Amino acid sequence: MSIKTRLLLSYLAMTFIPIIMFGFIVTTLFSTLYKDMAGTGGGKRMPVFWEMANQRRDLIAGVKFMAQTDPDRFTNSEFLKNTDKRMNILHSGLVVMENHKVTFSSPFVDRLDLKQSLQELTTNNGQVRWGKNRYSVEKYNIKFSNHSSGTVYLITDLTPFFNEARKFFPLLILSLLFVIGLTNGFLTFIVSRSFIKPMYTLKRAAEQIKEGNLQYELKLKRKDEIGELAASFEEMRYRLSDSIQLQIQYEENRKELISNISHDLKTPITGIKACVQGIQDGIADSASKQDKYINMIAKKAEDMDHLIDELMLFSKLDLKRLPFYLESMDINAYLRDWVEELRTDPRMEKIGIIFSDSNNPIPVIADREKLYRVLMNIIDNSLKYMDKGQKEIWISLLDYDDKATVRIQDNGPGIDSEALLHIFDRFYRADPSRNSTTGGTGLGLAIVKQMIEGQGGSVWAESQIGEGTSIYFTLLKTTKEGEHK
Repeated sequence: MSIKTRLLLSYLAMTFIPIIMFGFIVTTLFSTLYKDMAGTGGGKRMPVFWEMANQRRDLIAGVKFMAQTDPDRFTNSEFLKNTDKRMNILHSGLVVMENHKVTFSSPFVDRLDLKQSLQELTTNNGQVRWGKNRYSVEKYNIKFSNHSSGTVYLITDLTPFFNEARKFFPLLILSLLFVIGLTNGFLTFIVSRSFIKPMYTLKRAAEQIKEGNLQYELKLKRKDEIGELAASFEEMRYRLSDSIQLQIQYEENRKELISNISHDLKTPITGIKACVQGIQDGIADSASKQDKYINMIAKKAEDMDHLIDELMLFSKLDLKRLPFYLESMDINAYLRDWVEELRTDPRMEKIGIIFSDSNNPIPVIADREKLYRVLMNIIDNSLKYMDKGQKEIWISLLDYDDKATVRIQDNGPGIDSEALLHIFDRFYRADPSRNSTTGGTGLGLAIVKQMIEGQGGSVWAESQIGEGTSIYFTLLKTTKEGEHK
């Protein structure tokens, strides 16, 4: 249940529950205070107060009826006495006037100042109040049979009603305040508790994260906005934990990189220094020896330059600062030309190269320069590790509906399954030794991955121990107009 729905229900409950409880309390007070005043009937009879009010209403209705249908009855003293007697029991009285003279006055109203009061009422019809609202007066104009006009006044004392009201209404107001306070307090406690408790749980989880405990699991199984907040909080914790683990891994890689670079730079520098020292000490006392030493210095300097270029290239790729110049090209023709060039490389003199091309052109979107670097990095990686007498490399082109896949396979020693998962990670090397044959920074295949993904493709590897390794990468195909499929 959402917080909005919960609040709406609480507002409705705060409205209707007090009404229902107040009605119940009013009924209880009424039955308690106004039960049978004579103590008979076990409180099951109508309360005397309301019974008297009903009798008074019926009697007044009868008097009104007589005033309209038989006004001459108000000249009959016996009728007036009997009627007035019944009215006196109900705290009411009767006054009859004929031609502005009082012909009958109830003993109930003799104590009142009728002269002034009745004069005030002569211009009014219907029901009015006077005597500081203590009495209710109903006035009826009549016509006698002798054509004289008259007036009948029904005067009711409201003091019993006011006395009962003084007892009842304070209790009623106190009951209303009690019900509202109790209901709102209880509902506010329940609703606020449903909000405050999970908030404290979130607070504890935030404090745990602040202290560095990213393993603290937030368990809030709710289906409202707070539950969504808790789910987002948990996702944040997972991502923060992964980010810190990645940062730690980066730091370890950085340390390893510094160590590797230091070693790889130290080795050629040491060789260069040895050659220079040999020349200075006169060891290279012939022209041939001097040429040999100078060539060694040049080779070591070239290795250092290559290492620095590779580091700078990967840094630009990692920071997304190396632009890609994508264009539509025939990957089949490109690979065919590259294979022909590769066969002329002196390093490939004793290595068999088998190329399986496609019979038809395959247009793809790619960066020619970056693609060349990808292919050469894969070949260089294979050359480092191939150890069989007959070394072979197979290059295949596979055509699919929306992409072209290039496979480069060697017959090297292969890579175990655990190492295969990491060969495209930065700074990773399956062979951690720093020998001259397989040495490097571990960035070759990481650069391949960055460059292929930068061109919209993907790269992966398959390998079997003792059989060799296959590197696959894909490129997006285009239409003749150069649009992606």
